[in-house]
Amino acid sequence: MRAIWKGAIAFGLVNVPVKVYSATEDHDISLHQVHNADGGRIRYQRRCEVCSKIIDYSDIDKAYEDDGRTVVLTKEELKSIPAESSHEIEVVQFVPSEQLEPMMFEKSYYLEPDSKSPKAYVLLRRALEDTDRVAVVQFALREKTRLGALRIKDDVLVLQSLLWPDEVREASFPALEESVRISAQEREMSAALVESMAADFEPEQFTDDYQVQLRKLIEAKLEKGDSLDTDETFSAEAGEGGKGEVIDLMEALKRSLDRKRAGGAVDGSADAGSEEDADDGGTDESATAPARKAPAKPAAKSAGTAAKSSAATKSTASKPAASKPTAAKSAAKTTTRARKGA
Repeated sequence: MRAIWKGAIAFGLVNVPVKVYSATEDHDISLHQVHNADGGRIRYQRRCEVCSKIIDYSDIDKAYEDDGRTVVLTKEELKSIPAESSHEIEVVQFVPSEQLEPMMFEKSYYLEPDSKSPKAYVLLRRALEDTDRVAVVQFALREKTRLGALRIKDDVLVLQSLLWPDEVREASFPALEESVRISAQEREMSAALVESMAADFEPEQFTDDYQVQLRKLIEAKLEKGDSLDTDETFSAEAGEGGKGEVIDLMEALKRSLDRKRAGGAVDGSADAGSEEDADDGGTDESATAPARKAPAKPAAKSAGTAAKSSAATKSTASKPAASKPTAAKSAAKTTTRARKGA
């Protein structure tokens, strides 16, 4: 087990350092969603409704909305709340265990001594044993101030978080307010039925039948070979889900010029296909790339280099290309020739 939190139990003037561990775990088989046509994994994105961008978790804050107004709370502001930054489990009362409403119990945690000597830990445990009481405590965990109960299980202190009183709903059902007559014979028969089913509770006798059957179904499909290669479904997702290579138009033009310099014509090979993908699949990218000032000079140089290597364009190459309009026209002509060749 891995400790999820460290703190100390404040027991009067006694301080008991402890490590906190989750005492329970979910035994359900973990399932995820896939596309029924090809088995591709379904992913969910944190997308902003204002700018439509996918947001990293580190850039997400929390907010409260009330009457059309939203209050944004940063991580630093939440951490500045004193109760949140406290690592103290404060004992406030010792009460009889039967006075705790079972409905209030939420989650259980094991407490391990976190000091060289466990004497203070054992002292608190003995105090609970000798008095036959439960310690009511207050603590902060995962951005919430919590109420809890300290009890003993197999010589280990167990912290059970409790719901706050206003978190438990009141049961109000008008049907139960009606007067109902139950005969003595009906009560005797129901008591006899209860007695016939009476037993000591042994949790090991009970199993989660649904999870057992689900595991058998999965194993049967694996034995039959009725499964998909996970790497293949992931690769398909990465290639088609928007994470594949995006080829810039200027890069496609550079490849075409390199092929011409090498003496090979641009045909229906891989490079031609790349240009076609850039023209069709990346319309927005190719439309905006020529307008950027930074790539304009490399494009002009590439066009000039290609012109020098061609005998048909010697006169054009000999003219100075210092002016920006001339460079832009050369790039435009090169773009047109590349598209026609594609």
